[in-house]
Amino acid sequence: MTEQPFTAGGLRGAVDLTGLKATAPSNASRAPQGGPAGAPGGPAGTGAGGAGASGGAPTGVPGRSGLVVEGTDANFQEVANASVSVPLLLVLWASQVPESRAYLDTVVELAGAHAGRLQVVSVDVEQNPTLLRAFQVQSVPVTMGMVQGQPVPMFAGVQPAEAVRPILEEFLGLAVQHGVTGRVEVAGTPAQDGDEPVEPPLPPLHQEAYDAIESGDLDAAHAAYTKALKANPADADAELGLAQVGLMQRTEGADLQAARAAAAEHPTDVAAQTLVADLDVLGGHVEDAFLRLIDLVRATSGDEREQVRVHLVQLFAVVGAHDERVRKARTSLMSALF
Repeated sequence: MTEQPFTAGGLRGAVDLTGLKATAPSNASRAPQGGPAGAPGGPAGTGAGGAGASGGAPTGVPGRSGLVVEGTDANFQEVANASVSVPLLLVLWASQVPESRAYLDTVVELAGAHAGRLQVVSVDVEQNPTLLRAFQVQSVPVTMGMVQGQPVPMFAGVQPAEAVRPILEEFLGLAVQHGVTGRVEVAGTPAQDGDEPVEPPLPPLHQEAYDAIESGDLDAAHAAYTKALKANPADADAELGLAQVGLMQRTEGADLQAARAAAAEHPTDVAAQTLVADLDVLGGHVEDAFLRLIDLVRATSGDEREQVRVHLVQLFAVVGAHDERVRKARTSLMSALF
């Protein structure tokens, strides 16, 4: 497994998630009863997909039985199935590499701050040779996410908490974008010195938006985030949520092959080109989407050019202002405009 860029923006481009749009349920629930087995893009031999999870916390993670499950050769199918309702964090470690075990504790503590919105899957690759081969592990630890049965590479190697924390935030945003908003029940334990604080409840309008996405009502989610931004224009989470919901609305029901064919036939058609750009961002092909629209800026003028520019800025918001690809694309956009 190759090392991934340690940036939040690198998360979205790490794996093609186009299939998630098609497989995400129109009315997501907190406890779905089934899902696709052997989802494309899953690790070879695992056939991840479906619903439900069980397992116990590994030794050394007291009081986190709902937050951490143990992934094994025997139960990984069942464990991975939960990713249709709750975002999973897989940590592959080895008992003979103590720093990898210590890193698992770091990830668990960071995930615990999200009040059940993430579940950690602990995999000791020394005890599970099938998973070791399936994930092609060259060294440990390795951290990856899983949403709707599809893996999302994150880190190879031990990373400091400050590097992991923003990636988890981005990963949760990606999960929400694809309707995976369930929670696991985390057993409460008395507060102890050094414990990670429990994440406070979401602001009312943010919770309203999450609930609307979970029920498949994107219009209501859009309205809730819009209200949140109106109340606080500096609300970065609401801005990101609004951008992601807008992307989901624009691509809902779109056929990727038909959209690409239309864009190829009409290279300066703004609607055709922006739809493919949206689908590319949704599928993780961020740089392709940006390049397509920057080329379209150069090929258009007047109101059409402005329409393309505005759309591209919207996609910048979806990917994140601090992403290196966004910074490069902004520079290219300025060159195209002037």
